Amino acid sequence: MYRSETTVRVRYGETDQMGFVYYGYYATYYEVARVESLRQLGLTYKELEDGGVMMPVLENKSKYLAPALYDDELRIVTVIREKPTVRISFEYEIYNQSGKMIHQGETLLAFVNKGTGKPCRPPEHFQKVLIPYFG
Repeated sequence: MYRSETTVRVRYGETDQMGFVYYGYYATYYEVARVESLRQLGLTYKELEDGGVMMPVLENKSKYLAPALYDDELRIVTVIREKPTVRISFEYEIYNQSGKMIHQGETLLAFVNKGTGKPCRPPEHFQKVLIPYFG
C-alpha cells in the first residue's frame, strides 16, 4: 500500500452561496492530490504522457461528510491499496485544519496507450517505483 499527503487551501471562487466548497471542486482536489502523490514517488503525469501513456478517469466517487469552507487548509491523504494493472485506484480522505475528516473519495483510472487508444500496462519505471510498497 502506498500513502501520501498534500494540502490545498480553499479559494473563494471554489465556494457556493452558502460558503461551502462547491461539490464539483472535489474532483479537482482529487486531481491535485493524485498528481502530487505520483510526484512524491518521482513520477509526473507529463513524463507518462511524453512516454506515450495517458491515464483517463473511468470512475469518480465522492462522499460528503461535512463542508469545507473558504480559506480552510485541507489535508488530502491519498492511498493506492492495490498494485496497478491496466487500472489504478486512488482513495482520498480529506481533513480540515482541525483534523476532522470531511470527505472521502475514490477515482479509478486506466493506463491507455496514447497512440492506439487501447488499455496498456503501467510503464516499467512506474511499476519499479511501486515495488517497495507492493513487493
